[in-house]
This record gives sequence, C-alpha cells and structure tokens, in this order.
Amino acid sequence: MTTAQLDFSGGSLILARPGTGDPTLRAWDAADELLLEEAICAAAALGEPRVLVVDDQFGALSLGLAALSPTVVADSAVLPAALAHNASLNPEVTPPESVFSWINAPEGPFHLVVLRIPRQADYLAWLLRWLNRVMADSGVLLAGGMIKHLPARSVDVFAQAVRTEQVLPARKKARVIRCNRGAANLADWSATWKGYRLGDRKGDVGIEALPAVFAREKLDIGTRLMLPHVANEVSTATAGDSVLDLACGNGVLGLAALSERRDLQLVFSDVSSQAVLSARRNVEKAFPDARTAFSHRDGIDSDLGAFDLILLNPPFHEGGVVGDHIALRLFEQASQHLRPGGRLLLVGNRHLGYHRSLRRYFSSVQQLDASPKFVVFRAGNR
Repeated sequence: MTTAQLDFSGGSLILARPGTGDPTLRAWDAADELLLEEAICAAAALGEPRVLVVDDQFGALSLGLAALSPTVVADSAVLPAALAHNASLNPEVTPPESVFSWINAPEGPFHLVVLRIPRQADYLAWLLRWLNRVMADSGVLLAGGMIKHLPARSVDVFAQAVRTEQVLPARKKARVIRCNRGAANLADWSATWKGYRLGDRKGDVGIEALPAVFAREKLDIGTRLMLPHVANEVSTATAGDSVLDLACGNGVLGLAALSERRDLQLVFSDVSSQAVLSARRNVEKAFPDARTAFSHRDGIDSDLGAFDLILLNPPFHEGGVVGDHIALRLFEQASQHLRPGGRLLLVGNRHLGYHRSLRRYFSSVQQLDASPKFVVFRAGNR
C-alpha cells in the first residue's frame, strides 16, 4: 500500500492506494485533481446541491467532496474498503455512510454528478443514460479522466447521450467535460446486454453481460483454453462439492461446471457489481434450480468458507495499471480457502510467469495445457 498527500483547493488529504507497494502508484491522479477543482466551483454556484460521485477509485473524490455529503456509487468493490481506510487517515473528514453499487443503485434527483470516465465505451454509454434518469432537469455532470484512458469513441458517446456544455482545457494529461442532462435512456438502448452462446456436449447455454464486464461479447481465448479442463475437473467431483468461480465475470466458468454437474454448490464472486448481476442472470436463466450464491467483493473474505475447487481467470489490470499484483493476492487467498485435497484451476497469460508465483502459495503446481498466449494450471497443497 502506497501513501501520499493530495493537495487541492478544498484542503489536503492523506490517501493510500491498496494492493501495491509501488511508490509511483498513487490513490489519485490528475483527473481527480481537476474534477475536485471543478466540482467545488460548480457546487458553490448551485447553492446546496445534492451530489453524486460515480466510480471513484480509492476515495479521493468522495473524501475531497465530503463537505457536500455526496452519495457515492461504484461498480468496484475495491472502493468501500479503500474509502474506509483513507477516511481513517483523515479523521477530520466525515466519509459517506455507505457506498452503493449497481446491485443497489441510488435514487435521484441529483443536481451535481462527478463521474470518472471508464475505459469501456459501452459502460460509459450505459452510465450516461442511467444518469439521465437520476439527474435533476438543471443538473450538471462533470465527467473526467486521463486522456490516454478515455474510450476511443468517447466524443460520439457523449454526443449521443447528453448535452455537452463545455470541454475544459486539458491539464496534466487529464480532461473534464461539463454536461447537462440529455434525452437518451436505458429503456431505448439495445446494448445493455450483449453476449454469446456457449455450446458443449451437454447443451447450449446463453451467456450475456452488462457493459462493465470483461469479454461480454465473445468468449475470450484464455477461457476457451480452460473450459475442457473445467469439465474434466468437475467430472470427478463428489456430489455437493463446493466450487468458487472467483473473478467470475459473466460466470462462464461456473456455468460450464454446472453444465457438467448440476449437483455441485457454486459461489460466483467478482469485484464488479455488474459482473455479479450478469452471472446471477445467466445462472437463473440456465440453471434456476442450482444451489448457488453470489458475492460482490474484492477477493475472498473469510465468511465465504472453504472450497473443494476454485476456478480462476485472474484479471491482470486495474484501471490503467497492468501487472500481476491482483493475481498474486488472489493466489494467496485461494490457498487459504481450499479444503484438504482442494485444488485451484486457473488460466493465465504466459508472459506473467504464474508457474513461478503459484509455487509461493501451493506445494503442487501442474501445467495442464498451453497455447502461444495462455497457460492452464492446477494447483493445490498436499
């Protein structure tokens, strides 16, 4: 965890970024600084606005605007814990009482919305249409991000959904766009759900996902390589065995397990609330009688218990940061949540060298399959 001080027109904050010891990675960036500056000015002009913060990363926006008592909603389960920790570093600041997700989205109207622009164009389009429903008629939207991380079609996405009032000058490679409520809405938007069919020898399953979910339009090649090994692994399971689809995304790995064995107990868990909603929808449509549970959290918490099998296609990026720090934490947690004789089945990018890092946490590591880009492993402790 790295800690540094953020100075802005409303004061200063000590902020820590969880999950990394890299001193070059801070809990905020120039887009947060610019959003805070513009939001403070906009709030002063609006009087006493009801404020909404959307997809804050580690608490910079939520705590920086604490004097405005903002409502906070985020797709990522990283934010609640990061916000609580950073609030403890700044005892003079009163943090939001809770963080909403898309599982329990807040209700409007909001007079000022502060949005971190996501990297996915479809997720941005979804957000803007959702915001049109909860923004007051005279509401102001301030959307900001680092220029290199903005979606390629972001200009068109904004134009189709909201009324752009002003594109503010770039600063420190960040940009903020000031907008007003538009007419576009989710009810008339056909791209809320996208997906594909997953077929195997036991049937055909429809898999769809919301816009913030990884590989929602087609099966990614890493998962494709892993699927036959999921079938092999669960074929020898005992009825009632407990299986965790960790970082489940649309739930494709867990759905493949249920397609083979309806007598397993499946838990689907992901850091993204839209992923959890997507997995739940897919399971309820394909296997409505299956014994399943769904968890929106960052990694594996102790209350999830222990598992006979954990399935994992670990993410290798967090925002604009690429690396193995997320996977390493998930490996460690998986090793602590396997029952005796339990195993972890995973696929990873070949260049990340998971065969070495897995041996830090597991006494047995086997390579089951490989392609030019991906490798499938089984790991466990004797």
